[in-house]
Amino acid sequence: MNHKAESSDPWGALAGVKVLDLSRLLPGPFCSMILADHGAEVIAIEDGTKKTGEIFFDGVNRNKRHMSLNLKTEKGKEIFFKLLKDADVVLEGFRPGVVNRLGVDYESVKAVNPGIVYCSITGFGQTGPLKDRVGHDVNYISEAGILDLMGSTDQPPAIPGVQIADIAGGAMNAAIGILLALISRNATGKGQYIDISMTDGVAGFLILPRFFSQLFGMAQQRGRTMLSHRYACYNTYETSDGKYLSLGAVEAVFWKRLCTLLGAKEYIPLQMDEGRKKEIVAWFRDKFASRPASYWKELLEEADVCFSIVKTMDEAVKGDLYREREMVVDLAGSPTIGVPVKLSRTPGQVRTPPESFGQSTEEILAGLGYTREDINKFQQDKII
Repeated sequence: MNHKAESSDPWGALAGVKVLDLSRLLPGPFCSMILADHGAEVIAIEDGTKKTGEIFFDGVNRNKRHMSLNLKTEKGKEIFFKLLKDADVVLEGFRPGVVNRLGVDYESVKAVNPGIVYCSITGFGQTGPLKDRVGHDVNYISEAGILDLMGSTDQPPAIPGVQIADIAGGAMNAAIGILLALISRNATGKGQYIDISMTDGVAGFLILPRFFSQLFGMAQQRGRTMLSHRYACYNTYETSDGKYLSLGAVEAVFWKRLCTLLGAKEYIPLQMDEGRKKEIVAWFRDKFASRPASYWKELLEEADVCFSIVKTMDEAVKGDLYREREMVVDLAGSPTIGVPVKLSRTPGQVRTPPESFGQSTEEILAGLGYTREDINKFQQDKII
């Protein structure tokens, strides 16, 4: 896929790595998609008794094979452990204790495959006072102290329109953990267990707010932080045609350049003046509201300042940047999000479209040596 690659390896950096993914919904499947994009053989396994009408989100199932398997049956577990014998990674996203009840927990798996890398993704981790609490993305970023910093001053916290904890906190940290464990196994021959908490995973987002809190000697408040609407230099502004512009002129050189360009030299020494910050923000609001976004785009691009026109999702996906960077690629006739990690020698690839639910079940079972009669019996017994 990556035309800038030094040479083409169609299977990627993780060629030869086999992943059994028991997770559902977004965090786990997004993690295994990252691995699959870089060449891992990923078999997504879900309960064969899935109810008609349940959401099957397949946007994260590209480059994978998908099978249905009822792990609540002894035969289902037998099939899973057959698959496990030559696997490298097991990934699961159930609530703590579920895999133990199913008999596919780390200790049971390690007994069959001692070198296994076993990763669990949960909202609050395998230990601690919240380990058994149910939740979703909004709950994890709430507990982590993230949501309280989002939104406007004197308004309720604003829930972001993307899943921060699920993807950045859970999926990406799980992928990192798995890769670290595989590197360790290469050196020691030993696998290990990985406990990923999505709430833990977004704790790092607090690094700068905590720094600013210590620097200024005051708690960071929603809509009033150093990098969230407190000053004119790092803010958003509506243009005359109803679009929005974002400024990130934090460094003095960019602020000076911007003020000079817009005819506001008197504000150069007042970039972070607490007494006049509201006045300065109001001046910039009036200024940017006087012209359309296209005017500001042309003017500010030539001035080399930190700005962007705020794009809608569709505008971003259809824009030149995503296409040029291959962050939107065609897959089976439809555009899909590309691979963000650009490796020169072993680039990731979007190779195969998401399979339908259980599409590869029979093929995988046949590969394990099961006959047509066996497979028919599994279907009758609701094992697959």
